[in-house]
Amino acid sequence: MRPSSRSDCLIKEGTVAQIIDDISRTFHEYLLLPGLTKKEHVPSNVNLRVPLGRYKLKDGPKHFLNIPFVSAAMQSVSGDALAIALARKGGCAFTFCSQPIAAQTEMVRSVKEHKAGFVESDSNLSPTCTLQDAVALRRRTGHSTIAITQDGSKNSKLLGLLTSKDFWEFKDDLSRPISEFFTPVERLILAEDGISLQDATEKLWKHKKECLPVIDKHGNLKSLVFRRDYFDHKSNPDELTDGRKRLFVGAALNTHDYRERAKALVDAGVDCLVIDSSDGHTEWQAEAAAWVKEQFGDAVLIGGGNVVTAEGFQYLVEQGQVDFVKIGIGGGSICITREQKGLGRGQASAVMAVAAARDAYAKKSGVYVPICSDGGLNSDTNIIVALAMGADFLMMGKYFASTEESPTEKITYRGRVYKPYWGEGSNRARNWQRYKQSDRPELVFEEGVDAYVPYSGPLSDKLNVTLAKLKSAMCNAGVLSIKEFHNEARLTRVSELTIIEGGTSTVEQLDRMQSEHR
Repeated sequence: MRPSSRSDCLIKEGTVAQIIDDISRTFHEYLLLPGLTKKEHVPSNVNLRVPLGRYKLKDGPKHFLNIPFVSAAMQSVSGDALAIALARKGGCAFTFCSQPIAAQTEMVRSVKEHKAGFVESDSNLSPTCTLQDAVALRRRTGHSTIAITQDGSKNSKLLGLLTSKDFWEFKDDLSRPISEFFTPVERLILAEDGISLQDATEKLWKHKKECLPVIDKHGNLKSLVFRRDYFDHKSNPDELTDGRKRLFVGAALNTHDYRERAKALVDAGVDCLVIDSSDGHTEWQAEAAAWVKEQFGDAVLIGGGNVVTAEGFQYLVEQGQVDFVKIGIGGGSICITREQKGLGRGQASAVMAVAAARDAYAKKSGVYVPICSDGGLNSDTNIIVALAMGADFLMMGKYFASTEESPTEKITYRGRVYKPYWGEGSNRARNWQRYKQSDRPELVFEEGVDAYVPYSGPLSDKLNVTLAKLKSAMCNAGVLSIKEFHNEARLTRVSELTIIEGGTSTVEQLDRMQSEHR
């Protein structure tokens, strides 16, 4: 974004406090101005690839995200299922560190071992179960294919498959055993463990089958390959992988057990680490980041934060040698740090100040350090504005917590479906390592709340809409890359009346009228 405000300039300096010549601004206060849209400015030409780690300007970046989105390192957001789904779309999830080291490394290992197209069966029954058991399982999981195994577990001997084509729920006697209905293994087309996805797909196509069970030499079920997953894989061309074609995944560290945790995570195959702290402008964080760099070098990326000032950015970049810096204190929807401690800064002001510091550092040193805006994003419009203001990529919690793949269970309240969402500084999470509140290893007061967010469906569907809006807005601005967006975007401040004018307050929306008459 073209500079529109002064940097952190002091207008009062005394013995008590220094007051910054800056009003703390939010993303809501800005609108993007259109630029010249040329014939080349169409969504299919927009490239959303952004640098993930520091690089020398003369050499160019080595590490990328294929879309500018990462998920927050939170208990209610970044589990292994969400990490897999986000990597397949081109982003990166950061598994949370407010759990035992073994549990976090298992999450990372699960993502790295995931084979696109090879699905571990989580709908299984033993042959002694009834059709009623099958119906209940189908309703609970939404899966129409059930593996019948010797003891009903996912990796025991495969006996057959039961699909929706094998029985009629409203015609057959549901008390009868499934052994009378499922297709036995002798009549199935099978593949041996170790088969490539391409060969498995060829086998599905050749035999005109919807599902291909993969078994080991003892006949134990290893995975399932579905015809629909092949087309799903083809529809995700931006999938983010490592050098061995495994899905890309990140993980968070704290500044307490980071030595043991980092080593275990790197051994598990993690691609990127980030130190998770509400305030990253500390000696503890610089020391932890520098240790990771010294121990693992270029084998893993390390991010730092959070900061809201140019000084915080420069400190972590120079003293901690971090690969990227996260921005934001108190702007998250479930964060109450500003309310509890009077600490923080409007997210738009923070992003503009740190973006200016990043560009100044790059000009001075020849090294570009990407910045990640974390918090203050309540709509797709905020996302677009944050990237225009200079953020290289964005970290989001609520956005991903509402999706099918987040690690929480759905609940229904007054006819609407929700998912739980709580802050790491809440009593529920009790992530005291993230907040330096006292000399005792405990959470003395809350800096986050326990809440719910409306369920928004599969991550892929939600991201597709956001990405479409972002690409369209970039075309309106006359740019085809995030870097061009930073350099060419023009923003204008808005008034309260401008916000009202841009809404639908002067008409009656059809969906609102219909709901009132129900």
